[in-house]
Amino acid sequence: MASFNRVMLMGNLTRDIELRYLPSGMAVAEFSIAVNEKRKASDGQWVEDVSFFEITLFGRTAEVASEYLSKGSPIFVEGRLKQDTWEKDGQKRSKVKVIGERMQMIGGRGESGGGGGGGRPAASRPNSGGAPAESQRSNYVNSNTPSSHDSQPTGDGPGYDEPDIPF
Repeated sequence: MASFNRVMLMGNLTRDIELRYLPSGMAVAEFSIAVNEKRKASDGQWVEDVSFFEITLFGRTAEVASEYLSKGSPIFVEGRLKQDTWEKDGQKRSKVKVIGERMQMIGGRGESGGGGGGGRPAASRPNSGGAPAESQRSNYVNSNTPSSHDSQPTGDGPGYDEPDIPF
């Protein structure tokens, strides 16, 4: 039987992103997010459950996340689950984490808790040539090879005006 390993999470960063580079030069970002879920308890009261997930991003996705997100920032992550196992003091230990393959920053630059900008004003952010910066084209970042269609409006990002439908 075939297997399927896909997870989508939306939550807020619980700490600032830790960015490091592998000897190969590949960027690695590690952080955790809190995902809130409301449910009705048996007594009829609404209860909020919080789950925490460790996330790892690679490549350009890791660099973008590190530059624009900070503790409290809302984020959407799509990826796969990976179980790490190790032995400590003779006991087997394991932990499940999310390997993020795509991420989307939620909220605009002006909103509190949204894409922090790394503490630098927009005018001082580096930008090669006259092309729009990665975050100006789209908040959606894919860790796969970038392609030219990334700069086209997709219907949910900047540069797209929803038509005014009369019904």
